[in-house]
Amino acid sequence: MDAHQVLDGVRGTLAPHGVPGAIVGVRHRGALSMAAAGTTNPDGDDALRPDAVVRLSSNTKPLVAALALVLVADGALALDEPVDRLLPELAGHRVLERLDGTDTVPADRSITVEDLLTMRMGFGWTVDEGPCPTLERAMALGLGFGPPDPLGPPPPDEWIARLAELPFLDQPGRTWRYELSFGVLGVLLARAAGRPLDVVLADRLLAPLGMVDTGFVATGDRLVPAFVRGDDGRPAPFDGVADSRWRTPPAFPDAQGGLVGSAADLLRFAGMLLEGGAGLLDGDAAAAMTTDRLTPDQRAAPAAAAFLDGGGWGYGLGVVDTPVGRRHGWAGGLGTLWYSWPDHDLAAVLVTQVLPPTGPVFAAFTSTVEDALAR
Repeated sequence: MDAHQVLDGVRGTLAPHGVPGAIVGVRHRGALSMAAAGTTNPDGDDALRPDAVVRLSSNTKPLVAALALVLVADGALALDEPVDRLLPELAGHRVLERLDGTDTVPADRSITVEDLLTMRMGFGWTVDEGPCPTLERAMALGLGFGPPDPLGPPPPDEWIARLAELPFLDQPGRTWRYELSFGVLGVLLARAAGRPLDVVLADRLLAPLGMVDTGFVATGDRLVPAFVRGDDGRPAPFDGVADSRWRTPPAFPDAQGGLVGSAADLLRFAGMLLEGGAGLLDGDAAAAMTTDRLTPDQRAAPAAAAFLDGGGWGYGLGVVDTPVGRRHGWAGGLGTLWYSWPDHDLAAVLVTQVLPPTGPVFAAFTSTVEDALAR
């Protein structure tokens, strides 16, 4: 299977759903291929190139999770370690008795590093659970809910101090909630390494994997614009190129969704996991990262079901059992999608730049790959 074959299955869904262009990358049995269709702008004629640099949004999370496992191997922290040593702001935190209330109780235990990786810290999105004034306060404090905005959140120490002002929504380890755990994880990893997150990520993960296009700042001339779908279905500008918010180093390198990168770089990361860690992670760590950590009740809860669509969650990525075998990977809110099918030694990446992600395009991508594997 190659990228052109997969792109052919996606191409017909682009224009009808307001997506000006798409890039597909495939790594199959070690062979890499890239293909692109369409333009960078719905009103322009600049062809979208396979080597375009895009905003990865939540595809940032798997990379940061892998960095956490690198630092665990170093001995800088442990999966079962309470975060209190490095994040004393969160020691002794309190938990709401009810999502719609203000009364609190002490936390049953401290948050652990694994709680952050598995998004069971006790704070994040609520879904179909009624009003939650505490979540509204978190949004007002600029903690990162909503589309990525590198100019929005304050510096890491201020960010974690603001979070510490709030009671948490759930007891640690009890409920999967997207996505604030990864904001906390980014602060934790920087303190564990004694260096800013962007520096340690580049040194310990991006450089060893040759991910030369990935970082928290877009440099060079290959960044393409991003769009948000309007009420009429047409994309409107979200972030430009010369004036992009990703051109300026952020005060808060956001592990929730702050990276830019390329489809080829995502394939390099996917290949590392397909190769059992490829020397960056040991085999046990790579396997743990891609193994579902949730209980059936946690997967079925509203906050998880809305995001995981029947699947589970490992460390920083989703895990789904399919008719052609287990797949793992994750999507980004600005239209990026990566999945790997380890039983077939296959990884595939889809890149667009339209918020929110376009369901029919994502579905065509996944079904094209899995139908081909089934044959």
